[in-house]
Amino acid sequence: MMLLDKKIKVAARLMSAEEILRDYHVAYQSRQASLIGRREVLSGKAKFGIFGDGKELPQIALAKNFRKGDWRSGYYRDQTLMFALGAVSAQQFFAQLYAHTDVTADPMSGGRQMNAHFASRSLNPDGSWRNLSELYNTSADLSPTGAQMPRLVGLAQASKVYREVESLQHLTQFSRHGDEVAFGTIGNASTAEGLFWESVNALGVLQVPAVLSIWDDGYGISVANEYQMVKQNLTELLKGFQRTPGGRDGFDIYRVPAWDYASLVDAYARAVEAARSEHLPAILHVVDVTQPQGHSTSGSHERYKSKERLEWEQEFDCVRKFRAWIVAEGVATPDELDALEREDKDFVESQRKAAWEAYALPIREEAHEVADILDEMASHSAHAAELAPIKHRLLTMPTPLRREIVVGLREALFALKDEHLPTKQILIDWKKKLDPLQTNRYNAYLYSQSQDSALNVAEV
Repeated sequence: MMLLDKKIKVAARLMSAEEILRDYHVAYQSRQASLIGRREVLSGKAKFGIFGDGKELPQIALAKNFRKGDWRSGYYRDQTLMFALGAVSAQQFFAQLYAHTDVTADPMSGGRQMNAHFASRSLNPDGSWRNLSELYNTSADLSPTGAQMPRLVGLAQASKVYREVESLQHLTQFSRHGDEVAFGTIGNASTAEGLFWESVNALGVLQVPAVLSIWDDGYGISVANEYQMVKQNLTELLKGFQRTPGGRDGFDIYRVPAWDYASLVDAYARAVEAARSEHLPAILHVVDVTQPQGHSTSGSHERYKSKERLEWEQEFDCVRKFRAWIVAEGVATPDELDALEREDKDFVESQRKAAWEAYALPIREEAHEVADILDEMASHSAHAAELAPIKHRLLTMPTPLRREIVVGLREALFALKDEHLPTKQILIDWKKKLDPLQTNRYNAYLYSQSQDSALNVAEV
């Protein structure tokens, strides 16, 4: 029987069994989201998938130190962090994977960004500022790798400005005396870019509260570190940025394995405390990262990784290692963890199903509306044989897509171009009703539509 109030020494701190098992829940659920997400892409329900499997444990350690008011400037591997903070639900994660255009389903981007691109909302619907000091904040992810780095510099510098400029102290909805930390994440391959080195240099010169995590799995897609990185070791390359003891001339730099729960918890606690209290930036080089499903759904890592490497990745999988550590520390038995895993797997699958039904049902309903109109038209048209396959296609779409509805509408209207049926006008009117809805789904809010929009500023 699990004793949830049992205390376990983890590095320099005591943690309850309940907290440790909560971390395992998040790690296992996140892994299931990755596995199920890949399945959804390969089965045709989604078009592309890129996930954070293999990085669950370091992100859980990071989340323990992420406070309301802090900011994240990361990239598409950070789903576990977002789950751990409660900033994104599994259902919202899958809604974005399906590109659900309803902003209540995918509040990050309303289906407009690639999956696993996260963002928080800083404005109220009327365009006024929310209280950012009460939120887990994340700047909107960008697809170009490395683009998060200049943002990290700006977010961290903002915290320093709020601490040092007396006239800003009253703006507590943005900062509480500069106690906020800006957390950056980046993959090892993207550290070969100029944006990375310029930003790291700026963070070190400015001495701002940034904690940068580098997830290093030894590859950039299929390219090993040896072909893109001098010495194949970022810790070695970054040594020149290490601050002198007691000085403010660089970073605190940590190197920690992605599978070592205790070391990760300890390293993040120390790094974030120094960044928050003293505005000392830190870099955590997280090594021995695995990528269980390869880079994305567009490839297979079995094609470029050796048998020995794949076997090593299985052995040092961070979720597997975390489970073994939990058993060894007496937090839970294998049977108890098996039961937790079954519950978590069922939970994630239920969230996926809810996201899919919420996405697919409105499209199916629209397809049935058009099919009913086509049915009525066919009974009075000489082109019934041409309308029948269009109707069949709309009613049997394996993956509901509004594109198929629009294509069907156009095909039907083209087929009836020489006929003047009353029901033809019904179809035309239905399309006219659809057009503004499509505009709102796919074209609206490319820029702010509030009264404070820059587009409303009068020309000089």
